[in-house]
Amino acid sequence: MKLTLTLFFCCVALASAQQTMQLPKGQASPAASLHDVAWITGHWQGEAFGGIAEEIWSPPLGGSMMFVFKLAKDNEISFYEVGHIQKLDHTLILQLKHFDGTLRGWEEKDQTVDFRLVKIEKDKVCFEGLTMEKVGPDQMNVTVLIEEEDSAEEVLFAYKRVK
Repeated sequence: MKLTLTLFFCCVALASAQQTMQLPKGQASPAASLHDVAWITGHWQGEAFGGIAEEIWSPPLGGSMMFVFKLAKDNEISFYEVGHIQKLDHTLILQLKHFDGTLRGWEEKDQTVDFRLVKIEKDKVCFEGLTMEKVGPDQMNVTVLIEEEDSAEEVLFAYKRVK
């Protein structure tokens, strides 16, 4: 009985723990279009890292969907992100750059943080280390894999649409 309960709880923990995915080595990203992720369009807000996170996504135009992200904590800007989901050949890629509260870039001038497409479903898109899921008409969960030197942790941004 004890072994059965232990196995059950381990399976439950594993099933609910991993929201982000990685593309297997050598595997190409699946075919997708911006139409498949147009549901992301809008103004979103939620709590994260002890502050307020905000994302604003534009509708598809010119082969991309542009976004800006802001994290405000204690009435000060912690950081910004600017990026896009871009049509690349037959698939999509999410690219972004980070900036501090005074718009000084974190990445080198010609560098971006790239997230290759792993999987796409109705109301859910999985990039490497970043999953976006529409969980209601005005709710979206974004789970990001944050990697430090010795550890990795998934962080949930539970957004509500700003009206």
